[in-house]
Amino acid sequence: MTKHTATKDTTEPRQMTGAEMVIQAMADQGVKHLFGYPGGAVLPIYDALFAQKDVRHILVRHEQGAVHAAEGYARSTGKVGCVLVTSGPGATNAVTGLTDALCDSIPLVCITGQVPTHLIGNDAFQECDTVGITRPCTKHNYLVKRIEDLPRVLHEAFHIAASGRPGPVVVDIPKDIQFATGMYSQPKEFPHTGYHPKVKADPAPIRAAIELMAKAKKPIFYTGGGVINSGKHASKLLRELVQATGFPITSTLMGLGAYPAADPQWLGMLGMHGTLEANMAMHDCDVMICVGARFDDRITGRIDAFSPGSKKIHIDIDPSSINKNVHVDIPIVGDCAHALEDMLHLWKSEKKQADKKAVGDWWKQIDKWRARKSLSYRPSNEVIKPQYAIQRLFELTKDRDTYITTEVGQHQMWAAQFYHFNEPNRWMTSGGLGTMGYGLPASVGVQLAHPKSLVIDIAGEASVQMTMQELSTAVQYRLPIKIFILNNSYMGMVRQWQELLHGSRYSESYSEALPDFVKLAEAMHAVGIRCEKPGDLDHAIKEMIDIDRPVLFDCVVDKAENCFPMIPSGKAHNEMILGDSGVSLDDAITEEGKMLV
Repeated sequence: MTKHTATKDTTEPRQMTGAEMVIQAMADQGVKHLFGYPGGAVLPIYDALFAQKDVRHILVRHEQGAVHAAEGYARSTGKVGCVLVTSGPGATNAVTGLTDALCDSIPLVCITGQVPTHLIGNDAFQECDTVGITRPCTKHNYLVKRIEDLPRVLHEAFHIAASGRPGPVVVDIPKDIQFATGMYSQPKEFPHTGYHPKVKADPAPIRAAIELMAKAKKPIFYTGGGVINSGKHASKLLRELVQATGFPITSTLMGLGAYPAADPQWLGMLGMHGTLEANMAMHDCDVMICVGARFDDRITGRIDAFSPGSKKIHIDIDPSSINKNVHVDIPIVGDCAHALEDMLHLWKSEKKQADKKAVGDWWKQIDKWRARKSLSYRPSNEVIKPQYAIQRLFELTKDRDTYITTEVGQHQMWAAQFYHFNEPNRWMTSGGLGTMGYGLPASVGVQLAHPKSLVIDIAGEASVQMTMQELSTAVQYRLPIKIFILNNSYMGMVRQWQELLHGSRYSESYSEALPDFVKLAEAMHAVGIRCEKPGDLDHAIKEMIDIDRPVLFDCVVDKAENCFPMIPSGKAHNEMILGDSGVSLDDAITEEGKMLV
């Protein structure tokens, strides 16, 4: 992640109100956009906003939308996203977004208003314990009770949010502190005694990793969102190292784009809905190089059966992530970019080479898994298959400067499978928390950061309704986002699990009162498009792209389609159901390899 540290102060300390300090600190940190919603406890800050032009405020329709928009802004730029909300319900409405940012390591600074200091603890109007509530869902938080502390805290918040493993930081400011007057200056350093992230990895484990890689017979790179958080240079170094070794590479949902999907060494995404070749290679490998990923349960499946024969190398800037879920043999604590640079230098300078015969045989096995074409599906001329919709969306937008956000569900997994990313920071999705409603407000933030780019939210008809009000934000600020809804009239992933794991008892997963999305778009002064036939799809997508306004695209897809491959809950990562298998879940496990087909 681009480090957002304070620059050297070139001005003398000057007197300001606390509210003015908030805006000045943002300006000094290079903040251009602030996502927020006003309320009584932050009106002094909004008054300070009114008197300046450096920071542009974006008025959302709900505080959760503000945080998701800031997440999209941060993820697509590498900068810190900024949020401003009021006390009480303003702060509590932001909690979902803050938790989402913590799970996915997104750098945010969220300013919350608080009741005056003399009323704290008195159950005052719109008072809540913001610090207590947000402690579990932030990287760090502050309650500022002295005007003298405010300048340092504000700049320290940016430093903590962006350095080390990125994450959200909350600064809770009582209203009387916003009115108070003090001396403001930009600090030159941050004396936070408990926070010193290790950026440069130790040389010994780097050397041990290289030695192990050179002896590998069946190696694989397993990469995650940490590579993208480390910045574009990390993605460049990853590409060079993977190509220098000739090893296969796969990625988590959050890591898509760090390595080009068009490259033949790319195995596709791994995990619960990953490709057969990626999951089987992970299971059978003898050396696993994990870079910026955390061995999440959606990747490992059943822990006791995860890649049992492999030696594991783990690069992560967060020492608490190492050996947390899976024991590793060579832990490397440090920033991905620095570690990859050291590994690449050592590999080249010592003229290391992979075991060409063994790795060649490994690729032959991988090619057999690839030949199964695990992402295949049955096409139709009558109904739009969701996979086909994503494929056509990709083909018609791949040559443009395109950014993709998603909601959460089947559509998210199909987007990850069929929309191919060749560059980092182009894919914004909710991974760790799985937040329905993430994609639409996130696309608002992405579009503001990249006003000349094509920004598309790939959505489901259930998820998109959770934050649909943010379409009004896009209209107000003339942001031509495209919301591409795969409408199957169900909470699709819920329905799929109910079909496969709960005897087709579709308890409360069918949407019986869906809006007319075209009319809804028009009512919100956007453009609505509906498409129901495969033959009309290309023309409709082109029309959506050409419209220079927010567009709500209602793509009606097959209601019964399931997302495969799939690792059922509680199964190992080599126990997969492939599409069109014609067998039930109970009958799917075979004796050989316990392979679900």
